[in-house]
Amino acid sequence: MQRDSELTTVGFPHSRPPLERMLRIHQSLQRRGFPNASTLAGEIEVATKTIHRDIEFMRDRLNLPIEFDSARNGYHYTGEVSAFPTMQITEGELFALVVAEKALQQYRGTSFEKPLLSAIKKMEQTLPDTISLNLADMEHAISFRTRAEPILDLKIFDALAKAVAQRKQLELNYRKPGQQRTEPRIVDPYHLANINGEWYLFAYDHARKDIRTFVPARIQSAKQTNVNFDRPHKFSLEKRLRDSFGVHSGEGDYEVVIRFNARAADYVREKKWHESQRLRELKGGGVELKLKLSSLVEIERWILSWGGDAKVLKPRELAGAIKQSARKILAG
Repeated sequence: MQRDSELTTVGFPHSRPPLERMLRIHQSLQRRGFPNASTLAGEIEVATKTIHRDIEFMRDRLNLPIEFDSARNGYHYTGEVSAFPTMQITEGELFALVVAEKALQQYRGTSFEKPLLSAIKKMEQTLPDTISLNLADMEHAISFRTRAEPILDLKIFDALAKAVAQRKQLELNYRKPGQQRTEPRIVDPYHLANINGEWYLFAYDHARKDIRTFVPARIQSAKQTNVNFDRPHKFSLEKRLRDSFGVHSGEGDYEVVIRFNARAADYVREKKWHESQRLRELKGGGVELKLKLSSLVEIERWILSWGGDAKVLKPRELAGAIKQSARKILAG
């Protein structure tokens, strides 16, 4: 049996947006011609099932007084309808819709892009004409830019997304950073996350009997093993990353203290870098940042990005690692 969308594609040249269809039905009912579903379907060039659904929506959701007159074999309004009801949307909601569409940049090239974009476009189609025009004007007022887009193999990314959603075990061929060869991994994929513009897979690694973090770009292949798994109730990405500075969580307990000079202080004040952060103002315009972390891997790279504007006070091993890295940079 063909679905309604298939009937529309085969029988008619194109499918009209829902709002346009319902406006056409409304206009036909106002002419008091008692049109039926077949007549309306022919005029609007859609399937009769689509007309039935539209009329049901107009009657039940938009509260329009539509009834079917069996004697005249057609629909009609049982009361006065001065105008077709339009979607009520506030300026804030409109702006949020624009932001949502622009924020799709982080999903470009993933299996999420098309369904998300489709959903937003459907919402736009239901807006009144004046609102739609304003929406188009606002597109030039806001944008999103990423410093570096992750390179993804769409087939692999799609396989990861489906396995996470369906709770299917995966066999991965994975390459560690700095290595050319890959190794097989049997994993239960718990969560796929976009963190600071980068995608990560959090999965239980059966060989290592622990949760590991995988970078999709380093996965050479991913196939389901036909084994289902139950995600543990105790698994929480928020708890796992609570004491990390990014995605690396460790077993350590470090108090990190970094002093920034006046040139960098404003940039530090303007962001929330970590849940545990505490700021202390210094004489001369500088600022001191304190953090509680479980790993020093990512914070070391972050401190180095500040060049000479940041100085590590604690812990001693982090200060030593920064000095060693600085010497390597100077040595060329």
